[in-house]
Amino acid sequence: MIKVFKLPDLGEGLTESEIVAWLVAPGDEVTLNQHIADVETAKAVVELPSPFAGVVRVLHQPAGVVVHVGDPIVSFDIGGEPDPLSTADVAAPAAAATEQREANLVGYGPAVERGGHPQRRARAGSGPAAVAGRPASDQAIGEKAAPADHVPSAAPPAAALAAADRVMPDAASVDQPAAASTALGVALVGERPRSTPPVRALARDLGIDLTTVTGTGRDGLITRDDVRAHLTRSVPVPVPVPQTMPQVPSGALPGSPAGIQAATPAGAFERETRTPIRSLRKLTAAAMVHSAFTAPHVTEFLTIDVTPTLELLDSLRADGRFADAGIGILAVVAKALCLAVGRTPAVNARWDEPAGEIVQFHHVNLGIAAATPRGLLVPNIVDADRLDLRGLAAALAALTTAARAGTTTPAALAGGTITITNIGVFGIDAGTPILNPGEAAILALGAIRSQPWEYRGQVALRKVLTLSLSFDHRLVDGEQGSRFLADIATILADPARVLTLV
Repeated sequence: MIKVFKLPDLGEGLTESEIVAWLVAPGDEVTLNQHIADVETAKAVVELPSPFAGVVRVLHQPAGVVVHVGDPIVSFDIGGEPDPLSTADVAAPAAAATEQREANLVGYGPAVERGGHPQRRARAGSGPAAVAGRPASDQAIGEKAAPADHVPSAAPPAAALAAADRVMPDAASVDQPAAASTALGVALVGERPRSTPPVRALARDLGIDLTTVTGTGRDGLITRDDVRAHLTRSVPVPVPVPQTMPQVPSGALPGSPAGIQAATPAGAFERETRTPIRSLRKLTAAAMVHSAFTAPHVTEFLTIDVTPTLELLDSLRADGRFADAGIGILAVVAKALCLAVGRTPAVNARWDEPAGEIVQFHHVNLGIAAATPRGLLVPNIVDADRLDLRGLAAALAALTTAARAGTTTPAALAGGTITITNIGVFGIDAGTPILNPGEAAILALGAIRSQPWEYRGQVALRKVLTLSLSFDHRLVDGEQGSRFLADIATILADPARVLTLV
């Protein structure tokens, strides 16, 4: 029996992924949940496990291509009834696609249904039988109710969840119910435009009605590019007056007689390279544009003498109890930030525009900006405010190691409440960091330098660094941002002063 595995939803709001590498080939025997491929989403590179045990028959997509959620990627022969298969048979749509069920792998989320809508995961105790029991008016057009005996009544919740996930039907299977509905006079006017939550948020921020946007994605799915293109079309652009240019033969030097050719050796290197904008770069670009043009940024700077903090670190390294803890300046800054948040909670909040509310967090999920070969990632330390220096140092080490190794999970990149970026490792003194979307503040840590500094009434050579704090002025007033930055500086300039802040 042949089973076709379609690309599952690997993250909230993600509609496509790139196959980085296949770890199996046609003819290979695989086991259930065996790592068969590396797939890159806009957030991270994740391992793709096999949903079946059997023999790989066909790889539908080569490595290096971007695949949409719901597209076939690999077919397995799982034994059982004879089912001769050729490549053409695998690629052809299955007539009973709407009746199939596909296992929902842990961490993937439900398969995408008709029109690119993510299907809601069934709650415990519900399943196809529960769906069948819905009133006909509550069912989607063309949706078939599953028979009540499809899932045993004593099925465990995991089996019910797996059975509730549908395989995406082919275009033909979607068109038939639609055509039948039209024949019966069912009006489809007024149907909600197909889009993902991030796209709807972008449209709200730009003041665009999605019903006026034409979707170019799969089955009419509206993408971010469609929204931006719609915005561009709504702004009149002056058309440049074309100028008549003399025709120059290919390879001829401009301004020279037609017979004189340019001296370009065969195989010369190109003067530019064009790279498709996708995956992490595409996500980062959209996030930075959204943040820069939505949140009113204010950036403040403060240069301080951190010699006492460095002396504290030296003493900790000499102490046998902390010698192997790996506590560095970043861990101390993280601890100082968490303590300062307690005095200025406004910097640890989120502006919820659709709800018209300010969300105040009572925990600190500390994001740490990490430069990786894939680009910028911001994984976060959950409940960083509950960790001591040793715990923060260990969490920082694990977080940065995973980010640079490319093993950061999408879950580790979500849920941050405030961020630190260490630009000092690149020799930079200060900057104006852009807020991570959904956060109210980001602190940039500059390079530590030996500089002449006023110390106890005299000029001395001290270790100095600059802190740069950007904050969302909708959430944080100038006085609050200044106090928050000053509290961090106070701790770093004299760690003993922390006793006056708690």
